[in-house]
Amino acid sequence: MPNWTAFAGGTIAVLVVLLILSHLTQSAFEETTDSAEATDRSDFSTDSSDDGEEFVGEPIERETPSSGVHDDRTAADRLTDTGEDRTRPNALGTEDGSSSSADDRPTAGRRSEASRGDAESSRGSAESSRERAEPSQAESPRGEPPATESTPSDPSELSTGMLLANVALSQGLFAVVLVGAAIYTDIPLEALGLEISRSWLFAGLALGTGFGIALYVGNEIAAAVSTWVGFEHDEDLRDMLGPDSIADWIALLAFVLPIIAVFEELLFRAALIGVFEAGFDISPWLLAVVSSIAFGLGHGMQGSVGILVTGALGFALAAAFVLTGNLLVVVVAHYLINALEFVVHEGLDFEWAAVLERGG
Repeated sequence: MPNWTAFAGGTIAVLVVLLILSHLTQSAFEETTDSAEATDRSDFSTDSSDDGEEFVGEPIERETPSSGVHDDRTAADRLTDTGEDRTRPNALGTEDGSSSSADDRPTAGRRSEASRGDAESSRGSAESSRERAEPSQAESPRGEPPATESTPSDPSELSTGMLLANVALSQGLFAVVLVGAAIYTDIPLEALGLEISRSWLFAGLALGTGFGIALYVGNEIAAAVSTWVGFEHDEDLRDMLGPDSIADWIALLAFVLPIIAVFEELLFRAALIGVFEAGFDISPWLLAVVSSIAFGLGHGMQGSVGILVTGALGFALAAAFVLTGNLLVVVVAHYLINALEFVVHEGLDFEWAAVLERGG
Protein backbone atom coordinates (compact mmCIF):
# COMPACT_ATOMS: atom_id res chain seq x y z
CA MET A 1 0.00 0.00 0.00
CA PRO A 2 1.41 3.42 -0.94
CA ASN A 3 2.72 5.56 1.88
CA TRP A 4 1.64 8.92 0.49
CA THR A 5 2.54 10.89 3.60
CA ALA A 6 6.11 9.62 3.77
CA PHE A 7 6.71 10.36 0.11
CA ALA A 8 5.13 13.81 0.44
CA GLY A 9 7.41 14.57 3.37
CA GLY A 10 10.46 13.48 1.42
CA THR A 11 9.37 15.55 -1.57
CA ILE A 12 8.93 18.68 0.52
CA ALA A 13 12.34 18.10 2.14
CA VAL A 14 14.00 17.85 -1.27
CA LEU A 15 12.19 21.00 -2.42
CA VAL A 16 13.28 22.98 0.64
CA VAL A 17 16.90 21.90 0.28
CA LEU A 18 16.82 22.77 -3.42
CA LEU A 19 15.44 26.26 -2.75
CA ILE A 20 18.00 26.88 0.00
CA LEU A 21 20.87 25.83 -2.26
CA SER A 22 19.49 28.02 -5.03
CA HIS A 23 19.36 31.00 -2.67
CA LEU A 24 22.89 30.36 -1.39
CA THR A 25 24.22 30.10 -4.92
CA GLN A 26 22.50 33.33 -5.89
CA SER A 27 23.94 35.08 -2.82
CA ALA A 28 27.43 33.81 -3.63
CA PHE A 29 27.26 35.24 -7.14
CA GLU A 30 25.88 38.55 -5.88
CA GLU A 31 28.69 38.85 -3.32
CA THR A 32 31.23 38.09 -6.04
CA THR A 33 29.75 40.78 -8.26
CA ASP A 34 29.64 43.34 -5.44
CA SER A 35 33.23 42.55 -4.48
CA ALA A 36 34.39 43.00 -8.06
CA GLU A 37 32.60 46.34 -8.33
CA ALA A 38 34.08 47.52 -5.02
CA THR A 39 37.55 46.52 -6.21
CA ASP A 40 37.08 48.46 -9.43
CA ARG A 41 36.02 51.55 -7.49
CA SER A 42 39.01 51.18 -5.16
CA ASP A 43 41.41 50.84 -8.09
CA PHE A 44 39.90 53.91 -9.73
CA SER A 45 40.25 55.91 -6.50
CA THR A 46 43.88 54.82 -6.11
CA ASP A 47 44.70 55.75 -9.69
CA SER A 48 43.08 59.16 -9.22
CA SER A 49 45.05 59.87 -6.06
CA ASP A 50 48.28 58.83 -7.75
CA ASP A 51 47.59 61.12 -10.69
CA GLY A 52 46.88 64.04 -8.36
CA GLU A 53 49.94 63.57 -6.13
CA GLU A 54 51.79 66.79 -5.33
CA PHE A 55 55.51 67.03 -4.70
CA VAL A 56 56.62 69.31 -1.92
CA GLY A 57 60.01 70.92 -1.53
CA GLU A 58 60.60 71.42 -5.27
CA PRO A 59 61.85 74.83 -6.37
CA ILE A 60 59.16 77.03 -7.88
CA GLU A 61 59.88 78.45 -11.28
CA ARG A 62 59.18 82.14 -11.53
CA GLU A 63 59.77 84.69 -14.20
CA THR A 64 61.72 87.70 -13.04
CA PRO A 65 60.35 91.03 -14.18
CA SER A 66 63.71 92.36 -15.33
CA SER A 67 65.07 89.58 -17.51
CA GLY A 68 62.02 87.46 -18.37
CA VAL A 69 63.94 84.24 -17.66
CA HIS A 70 62.88 81.48 -15.32
CA ASP A 71 64.31 81.54 -11.85
CA ASP A 72 64.38 78.16 -10.09
CA ARG A 73 66.12 79.33 -6.95
CA THR A 74 64.62 79.11 -3.51
CA ALA A 75 63.01 82.05 -1.78
CA ALA A 76 66.03 82.48 0.51
CA ASP A 77 68.37 82.71 -2.50
CA ARG A 78 66.27 85.38 -4.13
CA LEU A 79 66.05 87.39 -0.94
CA THR A 80 69.81 87.21 -0.49
CA ASP A 81 70.65 88.20 -4.06
CA THR A 82 68.20 91.09 -4.19
CA GLY A 83 69.41 92.46 -0.88
CA GLU A 84 66.02 92.30 0.79
CA ASP A 85 67.58 90.70 3.87
CA ARG A 86 69.74 93.78 4.34
CA THR A 87 66.65 95.91 4.95
CA ARG A 88 65.79 93.93 8.06
CA PRO A 89 66.80 95.26 11.49
CA ASN A 90 70.27 94.28 12.63
CA ALA A 91 71.31 93.26 16.10
CA LEU A 92 71.38 96.94 17.24
CA GLY A 93 67.81 97.56 16.03
CA THR A 94 68.82 99.77 13.04
CA GLU A 95 68.50 99.19 9.33
CA ASP A 96 71.54 98.70 7.13
CA GLY A 97 70.26 100.89 4.32
CA SER A 98 71.59 100.41 0.83
CA SER A 99 74.82 98.62 1.70
CA SER A 100 75.98 96.03 4.17
CA SER A 101 79.25 95.49 5.93
CA ALA A 102 81.70 92.80 5.03
CA ASP A 103 80.76 90.89 8.16
CA ASP A 104 77.10 90.71 7.08
CA ARG A 105 77.77 89.17 3.65
CA PRO A 106 79.13 85.88 4.95
CA THR A 107 76.13 85.65 7.27
CA ALA A 108 73.75 86.08 4.34
CA GLY A 109 75.69 83.49 2.40
CA ARG A 110 75.39 81.06 5.27
CA ARG A 111 71.65 81.68 5.40
CA SER A 112 71.44 81.02 1.66
CA GLU A 113 73.36 77.76 1.95
CA ALA A 114 71.18 76.69 4.88
CA SER A 115 68.05 77.42 2.86
CA ARG A 116 69.34 75.32 -0.01
CA GLY A 117 70.10 72.50 2.40
CA ASP A 118 66.60 72.69 3.86
CA ALA A 119 65.04 72.54 0.40
CA GLU A 120 67.14 69.55 -0.61
CA SER A 121 66.32 67.84 2.69
CA SER A 122 62.60 68.41 2.13
CA ARG A 123 62.86 67.04 -1.39
CA GLY A 124 64.67 63.94 -0.16
CA SER A 125 62.09 63.39 2.59
CA ALA A 126 59.23 63.62 0.08
CA GLU A 127 60.88 61.08 -2.22
CA SER A 128 61.49 58.71 0.70
CA SER A 129 57.83 59.04 1.74
CA ARG A 130 56.68 58.17 -1.75
CA GLU A 131 58.97 55.13 -1.87
CA ARG A 132 57.61 53.90 1.46
CA ALA A 133 54.02 54.44 0.30
CA GLU A 134 54.37 52.47 -2.95
CA PRO A 135 54.64 48.98 -1.38
CA SER A 136 51.60 49.64 0.81
CA GLN A 137 49.44 50.05 -2.28
CA ALA A 138 50.41 46.62 -3.57
CA GLU A 139 49.38 44.76 -0.44
CA SER A 140 47.10 45.28 2.51
CA PRO A 141 48.41 46.49 5.90
CA ARG A 142 48.30 42.98 7.30
CA GLY A 143 50.05 41.41 4.34
CA GLU A 144 46.87 40.00 2.83
CA PRO A 145 46.66 39.45 -0.94
CA PRO A 146 45.06 42.17 -3.06
CA ALA A 147 41.28 42.13 -3.34
CA THR A 148 41.46 41.46 -7.08
CA GLU A 149 43.09 38.09 -6.54
CA SER A 150 40.60 35.30 -7.18
CA THR A 151 39.75 32.83 -4.48
CA PRO A 152 38.49 29.26 -4.76
CA SER A 153 35.15 30.31 -3.26
CA ASP A 154 34.33 32.43 -6.30
CA PRO A 155 31.84 30.37 -8.38
CA SER A 156 32.55 32.38 -11.51
CA GLU A 157 36.18 31.21 -11.46
CA LEU A 158 35.21 27.55 -11.97
CA SER A 159 35.75 26.10 -15.42
CA THR A 160 32.78 25.24 -17.62
CA GLY A 161 33.49 21.54 -17.23
CA MET A 162 33.51 21.80 -13.44
CA LEU A 163 30.25 23.76 -13.44
CA LEU A 164 28.57 21.22 -15.71
CA ALA A 165 29.80 18.36 -13.54
CA ASN A 166 28.57 20.12 -10.40
CA VAL A 167 25.09 20.69 -11.86
CA ALA A 168 24.82 17.13 -13.16
CA LEU A 169 25.96 15.66 -9.86
CA SER A 170 23.64 17.72 -7.66
CA GLN A 171 20.57 17.35 -9.86
CA GLY A 172 21.25 13.67 -10.42
CA LEU A 173 21.59 13.08 -6.68
CA PHE A 174 18.24 14.74 -6.01
CA ALA A 175 16.63 12.63 -8.75
CA VAL A 176 18.02 9.44 -7.22
CA VAL A 177 16.62 10.46 -3.83
CA LEU A 178 13.15 11.00 -5.31
CA VAL A 179 13.18 7.75 -7.26
CA GLY A 180 14.38 5.87 -4.19
CA ALA A 181 11.67 7.47 -2.06
CA ALA A 182 9.01 6.53 -4.63
CA ILE A 183 10.19 2.91 -4.67
CA TYR A 184 10.46 2.73 -0.89
CA THR A 185 6.99 4.19 -0.30
CA ASP A 186 5.45 2.08 -3.08
CA ILE A 187 4.12 5.00 -5.13
CA PRO A 188 2.28 3.70 -8.23
CA LEU A 189 3.69 4.61 -11.64
CA GLU A 190 0.42 6.15 -12.77
CA ALA A 191 0.61 8.78 -10.03
CA LEU A 192 4.00 9.85 -11.37
CA GLY A 193 2.78 10.01 -14.97
CA LEU A 194 4.72 6.90 -15.97
CA GLU A 195 3.55 3.95 -18.02
CA ILE A 196 5.27 1.06 -19.75
CA SER A 197 3.74 1.04 -23.23
CA ARG A 198 4.55 2.06 -26.79
CA SER A 199 1.65 4.45 -26.98
CA TRP A 200 2.91 6.27 -23.89
CA LEU A 201 6.41 6.46 -25.39
CA PHE A 202 5.33 7.67 -28.83
CA ALA A 203 2.85 10.16 -27.44
CA GLY A 204 5.44 11.51 -25.06
CA LEU A 205 8.05 11.99 -27.77
CA ALA A 206 5.68 13.49 -30.34
CA LEU A 207 3.72 15.77 -28.05
CA GLY A 208 6.80 16.69 -26.07
CA THR A 209 8.73 17.73 -29.18
CA GLY A 210 5.98 19.94 -30.57
CA PHE A 211 5.12 21.40 -27.20
CA GLY A 212 8.77 22.01 -26.36
CA ILE A 213 9.44 23.96 -29.56
CA ALA A 214 6.31 26.04 -29.06
CA LEU A 215 7.22 26.78 -25.45
CA TYR A 216 10.77 27.69 -26.42
CA VAL A 217 9.55 30.26 -28.93
CA GLY A 218 7.06 31.69 -26.45
CA ASN A 219 9.66 31.80 -23.69
CA GLU A 220 12.17 33.60 -25.90
CA ILE A 221 9.60 36.13 -27.08
CA ALA A 222 8.53 36.85 -23.50
CA ALA A 223 12.14 37.33 -22.39
CA ALA A 224 12.93 39.49 -25.42
CA VAL A 225 9.87 41.69 -24.89
CA SER A 226 10.74 42.19 -21.23
CA THR A 227 14.28 43.20 -22.21
CA TRP A 228 12.97 45.47 -24.96
CA VAL A 229 10.73 47.39 -22.54
CA GLY A 230 13.55 47.81 -20.05
CA PHE A 231 13.41 44.76 -17.76
CA GLU A 232 16.74 42.97 -17.90
CA HIS A 233 16.81 39.17 -17.91
CA ASP A 234 19.90 37.94 -16.05
CA GLU A 235 21.71 35.33 -18.14
CA ASP A 236 24.91 34.99 -16.08
CA LEU A 237 24.28 31.33 -15.28
CA ARG A 238 23.69 30.43 -18.91
CA ASP A 239 26.81 32.31 -19.94
CA MET A 240 28.91 30.43 -17.39
CA LEU A 241 27.49 27.06 -18.45
CA GLY A 242 28.01 27.90 -22.12
CA PRO A 243 30.27 25.21 -23.64
CA ASP A 244 33.81 26.13 -24.62
CA SER A 245 34.60 22.98 -26.60
CA ILE A 246 33.04 20.06 -28.43
CA ALA A 247 33.43 17.92 -25.32
CA ASP A 248 31.54 20.50 -23.27
CA TRP A 249 28.74 20.58 -25.84
CA ILE A 250 28.44 16.79 -25.73
CA ALA A 251 28.41 16.78 -21.94
CA LEU A 252 25.79 19.54 -21.85
CA LEU A 253 23.39 18.16 -24.46
CA ALA A 254 23.79 14.46 -23.76
CA PHE A 255 24.10 14.38 -19.97
CA VAL A 256 23.56 17.62 -18.05
CA LEU A 257 20.38 18.90 -19.70
CA PRO A 258 18.64 15.49 -19.72
CA ILE A 259 19.41 15.08 -16.00
CA ILE A 260 18.06 18.56 -15.27
CA ALA A 261 14.87 17.91 -17.26
CA VAL A 262 14.22 14.54 -15.63
CA PHE A 263 14.82 15.75 -12.07
CA GLU A 264 12.88 19.02 -12.29
CA GLU A 265 9.88 17.42 -13.99
CA LEU A 266 9.97 14.53 -11.55
CA LEU A 267 9.91 16.98 -8.62
CA PHE A 268 7.75 19.87 -9.80
CA ARG A 269 5.26 17.97 -11.95
CA ALA A 270 5.20 14.26 -11.08
CA ALA A 271 5.70 14.53 -7.31
CA LEU A 272 4.16 17.89 -6.42
CA ILE A 273 1.17 17.50 -8.76
CA GLY A 274 0.65 13.84 -9.64
CA VAL A 275 1.39 12.26 -6.27
CA PHE A 276 -0.29 14.97 -4.19
CA GLU A 277 -3.42 14.74 -6.34
CA ALA A 278 -3.58 10.95 -6.18
CA GLY A 279 -2.71 10.66 -2.51
CA PHE A 280 -4.48 13.65 -0.96
CA ASP A 281 -7.24 14.45 -3.47
CA ILE A 282 -6.08 18.04 -4.02
CA SER A 283 -7.08 19.96 -7.14
CA PRO A 284 -4.35 19.46 -9.76
CA TRP A 285 -4.74 23.05 -10.94
CA LEU A 286 -4.13 24.39 -7.46
CA LEU A 287 -1.07 22.16 -7.25
CA ALA A 288 0.00 23.44 -10.67
CA VAL A 289 -0.03 27.02 -9.37
CA VAL A 290 1.91 26.14 -6.21
CA SER A 291 4.49 24.05 -8.06
CA SER A 292 4.96 26.79 -10.66
CA ILE A 293 5.69 29.36 -7.96
CA ALA A 294 8.26 27.02 -6.44
CA PHE A 295 9.67 26.35 -9.91
CA GLY A 296 10.16 30.07 -10.51
CA LEU A 297 11.77 30.65 -7.11
CA GLY A 298 14.16 27.80 -7.79
CA HIS A 299 15.52 29.81 -10.72
CA GLY A 300 16.38 32.93 -8.73
CA MET A 301 19.75 33.17 -10.48
CA GLN A 302 17.89 34.59 -13.49
CA GLY A 303 16.72 37.67 -11.61
CA SER A 304 13.20 38.90 -10.88
CA VAL A 305 12.17 38.90 -14.54
CA GLY A 306 13.62 35.42 -14.94
CA ILE A 307 11.60 34.19 -11.96
CA LEU A 308 8.37 35.48 -13.51
CA VAL A 309 9.13 34.09 -16.96
CA THR A 310 10.26 30.75 -15.55
CA GLY A 311 7.21 30.58 -13.30
CA ALA A 312 4.93 31.10 -16.29
CA LEU A 313 6.85 28.46 -18.21
CA GLY A 314 6.47 26.11 -15.25
CA PHE A 315 2.72 26.59 -15.24
CA ALA A 316 2.56 25.75 -18.95
CA LEU A 317 4.48 22.53 -18.29
CA ALA A 318 2.23 21.79 -15.31
CA ALA A 319 -0.86 22.27 -17.46
CA ALA A 320 0.54 19.87 -20.05
CA PHE A 321 1.16 17.28 -17.34
CA VAL A 322 -2.35 17.66 -15.92
CA LEU A 323 -3.97 17.38 -19.35
CA THR A 324 -1.91 14.46 -20.69
CA GLY A 325 -0.92 12.63 -17.51
CA ASN A 326 2.32 11.79 -19.32
CA LEU A 327 5.59 12.69 -17.60
CA LEU A 328 7.59 12.07 -20.79
CA VAL A 329 5.77 14.92 -22.54
CA VAL A 330 7.02 17.53 -20.09
CA VAL A 331 10.48 15.97 -19.79
CA VAL A 332 11.03 16.15 -23.56
CA ALA A 333 9.57 19.66 -23.73
CA HIS A 334 11.74 20.85 -20.84
CA TYR A 335 14.86 19.39 -22.44
CA LEU A 336 14.16 21.03 -25.80
CA ILE A 337 13.57 24.43 -24.21
CA ASN A 338 16.94 24.35 -22.48
CA ALA A 339 18.82 22.76 -25.38
CA LEU A 340 17.46 25.22 -27.96
CA GLU A 341 18.25 28.13 -25.67
CA PHE A 342 21.90 27.10 -25.40
CA VAL A 343 22.27 26.24 -29.08
CA VAL A 344 20.66 29.47 -30.30
CA HIS A 345 22.29 31.87 -27.84
CA GLU A 346 25.65 30.27 -27.10
CA GLY A 347 26.16 28.29 -30.30
CA LEU A 348 24.64 30.58 -32.95
CA ASP A 349 25.01 33.81 -30.93
CA PHE A 350 21.48 34.87 -31.86
CA GLU A 351 19.54 37.29 -29.65
CA TRP A 352 15.78 37.66 -29.98
CA ALA A 353 15.84 41.04 -28.22
CA ALA A 354 18.06 42.43 -30.99
CA VAL A 355 15.52 41.30 -33.59
CA LEU A 356 12.70 43.06 -31.76
CA GLU A 357 14.82 46.19 -31.43
CA ARG A 358 15.53 46.27 -35.16
CA GLY A 359 11.87 45.63 -35.91
CA GLY A 360 10.81 48.45 -33.57
